[in-house]
Amino acid sequence: MGHKVHPNGFRLGVYRPWEANWFAVDKDYTKLLHEDLEMRRVILKRLHNAGIAKIETERSSNAQMTVTIHTAKPGIVIGKGGASVDQLREDLEKRFGNRVRISIQEIKQPELDAQLVAENIASQIERRISYRRAMKQSILRTMRSGAQGIRVALGGRLRGSEMARREWDREGRVPLHTLRANIEFGRATAKTTFGMIGVKVWIYKGLVKVAPRGGGEAAEIAPQPDVTAVPAPEAASAPTATAVAEAPVAVETAQAEAPAKPVAAEPKPAAEATAEPKPAAKKPATRKPKAAEPKDGGEDASS
Repeated sequence: MGHKVHPNGFRLGVYRPWEANWFAVDKDYTKLLHEDLEMRRVILKRLHNAGIAKIETERSSNAQMTVTIHTAKPGIVIGKGGASVDQLREDLEKRFGNRVRISIQEIKQPELDAQLVAENIASQIERRISYRRAMKQSILRTMRSGAQGIRVALGGRLRGSEMARREWDREGRVPLHTLRANIEFGRATAKTTFGMIGVKVWIYKGLVKVAPRGGGEAAEIAPQPDVTAVPAPEAASAPTATAVAEAPVAVETAQAEAPAKPVAAEPKPAAEATAEPKPAAKKPATRKPKAAEPKDGGEDASS
């Protein structure tokens, strides 16, 4: 029961990088870690209405720290003429004693960022908007932006009830057990007059193509001809491209040099030979009259 894993930490090293990129020896690790945590708290407290989704830190060998702020409202972070970001950099340098370089990255689609969606729902609940309406509207906007799935969970004294409960809604599919699934997770807290209401958001954006271990896959090599193999008789007797190209020229030259010979006309086959013999017409049969037979005693009478 309750063996839940943080979706971002579960996918670290698979396709998702760390938010803090630096190395420290054992004696300095605790100090630098608390500096990072304090720096994030200071930035989020000062720019709480700037829509900050993520803060990345990177430390170089020359004691310089690079802070990358991912925000949906870069104009609020930068300020008029860059005054706000310059003041923030000076305050961080005085507080931590390091050179700080601030980089700002704009988020093009805030509806697809889980942290910003969770903060938006929490702010609506603080303004006494129905939590069901806030959930439905956020889910609809996220799905219209191109997400493949979203899940929203709320927990606390919803609608001021005496007994705290948990409500959740989902649209699409959210495969939490698939490591290749690009799932963003964000959470926020709504501070109401009845108490704290927690908001959790999972957004599924599709599968990520992960490179295999040990480098990329080897490209397929086309089959190469074997030089040691004996050529086939067809290949040996087949004319080359040069010979085929020169053949018509040689034929034309030979025809031009040869004397013209009279061409004998081929004898035409006789019509009698080719024509089939017609059957002879049958004559009507004629019946010859029979000779008169001599009567009895004819010889005696003649004598």
